[in-house]
Amino acid sequence: MSTLEIKDLHVSVDTPEGEKAILKGVDLVIRSGETHAIMGPNGSGKSTLAYSLAGHPKYVVTGGTVTLDGADVLAMTVDERARAGLFLAMQYPVEVPGVTVANFLRTAKTAIAGEAPPLRAWIKEVGSAMDLLRFDRDFQERSVNEGFSGGEKKRHEILQLELLRPAIAILDETDSGLDVDALRIVSEGVNRVKAATGLGVMLITHYTRILNYIHPDFVHVFVGGRVAEQGGPELAERLEAEGYDRFISA
Repeated sequence: MSTLEIKDLHVSVDTPEGEKAILKGVDLVIRSGETHAIMGPNGSGKSTLAYSLAGHPKYVVTGGTVTLDGADVLAMTVDERARAGLFLAMQYPVEVPGVTVANFLRTAKTAIAGEAPPLRAWIKEVGSAMDLLRFDRDFQERSVNEGFSGGEKKRHEILQLELLRPAIAILDETDSGLDVDALRIVSEGVNRVKAATGLGVMLITHYTRILNYIHPDFVHVFVGGRVAEQGGPELAERLEAEGYDRFISA
């Protein structure tokens, strides 16, 4: 069992006009086997939370704590956070020319596990995972995300999730740009990992459509860098019906 605990987190970014506060005291606890949907209007701090947890240097933590199973996440480097069990599926996955998907995946698995996986078993595992995601095996020989469509990039993110088996997954708008079929396939991948490993999930989204496939245990509404309201799945249904006007105008 793993627990990611965020207490009174404050995060700023540097702008031409000076330092700008984005997160203004976020409290959140995610445990193994739980799915937390993070919803809210544009600019509310959802993606800032994701990238701050992953260790993006653009985001400066000015207050608060983040721990994973009691260990200080904020004191870790980006790679240490990944090895500790944090995983980020990016909204806009980056291209890595010259590095094949096959080499990238095996290098990542080796770094996480501390040793290279047996080659024959690894090839079989990767192929099976790609088949489940309906991801052509020929993509293994292509450079990471180079020339991939939006849906292919998202499938590659979930392929990493399936193979690396982290403790806590942060999914930053994984549903953006996906058609109905790709959304279902990607969601099924997340659900498979959760069922197999007890994955804890932080699912950042604007819309409820992905919640029809990945069912949240908790829903948190972000407004102005804070959690404005939280509840169960019924809160997402209310947001779908009413939008965010009542939070923004409050």
